[in-house]
Amino acid sequence: MKSILITGCSSGIGYDCAKTLNKRGWRVFATCRKEEDCMRLRAEGLESFIIDYQDEETIRTGIEQCLSLTGGTLDAVFNNGAYAIPGALEDLPTDGLKEIFQTNFFGYHELIKLTIPIMRKQGYGRIINCSSILGFIALQFRGAYTSTKFALEGFSDTLRVELRDSGIKVILIQPGPITSKIRENSVFHFEKWINWRKSERATQYENELIPRMYLSNGPDKFELPPSAVTKKLIMALESRTPKPRYLITTPTYSMYFLKKLLPTKYLDWIISKI
Repeated sequence: MKSILITGCSSGIGYDCAKTLNKRGWRVFATCRKEEDCMRLRAEGLESFIIDYQDEETIRTGIEQCLSLTGGTLDAVFNNGAYAIPGALEDLPTDGLKEIFQTNFFGYHELIKLTIPIMRKQGYGRIINCSSILGFIALQFRGAYTSTKFALEGFSDTLRVELRDSGIKVILIQPGPITSKIRENSVFHFEKWINWRKSERATQYENELIPRMYLSNGPDKFELPPSAVTKKLIMALESRTPKPRYLITTPTYSMYFLKKLLPTKYLDWIISKI
C-alpha cells in the first residue's frame, strides 16, 4: 500500500484529496492544525494527527508518527495547508508577512527537509506542493499570499533540479478559483493585521475588498470543486512520468499563456481590471 502525508485536511482541497486517495487504496495520513479536526477525520476512517506549519515540533512529530506506522517509508507528501491576508502590501505590518511565510512557505520547507532523507534512502518519492495561479500572476490586495506562492514556485523549481538524479520527483499543483474556506478564513487574518480605516486606500477597501470578503455572492466565475485538484493530484502521484506542474481552472491556463505572450505592461493592465 502506497502512503501519502497530506497537510491542511480539515476542509476543501486537503479533505477531498484525503478521502479520494483513501478510497483508491492509498494509505493516507490526513493532517490538520487542530485536534478536533483530526478527531472528526479519524471518526470518518482516516488516519489523522496534528501538523501545524506554525509549530515546527508538530512537523517533526508528524513525520515520526508516519514512519512508525509505515515501518520507515513514505511514498509522497502533498503540502497543501495555507491561508491569505487580504489587503494592500503598504498596509501589512512586516510581522504579518513573517507569520504568513511561516505557514505558507517555511513550514513547507521544514516538512520537505525531513522528508527528503526518507525518500532518498528508499530511492523514490514524490514531493507535491500546492501553489496557485497567484504563484505566477500578481493580483492587487493579495500580495501577502502571492509573495508566499511566488517563493514556493522558485523553491520547487530549484528543488526539482537539485533532486533530478535522486528518484524523487518535485511537482507543483497550480489551482485557480477552487471552492474552499480560504476566503472565509482570511477574514480573521485581515482583521488581525490590516487597519484599513487609517489606510490611504480606505475607500477602496470599503467599496471593493470588504464586500467581497464579508458578503457571499455565490461561487466565483470559473470556480471548480476541490475534486478538480484531486484529479490532478492523482495524475501527479500515479503517472510514471509526472509533469513538473499541473494547471487547474480556465483562469490559470489563460493567465499562464498570457504571461508568456504579453509584455509586462499589457499584462499589468489586464490584471488591474480583475
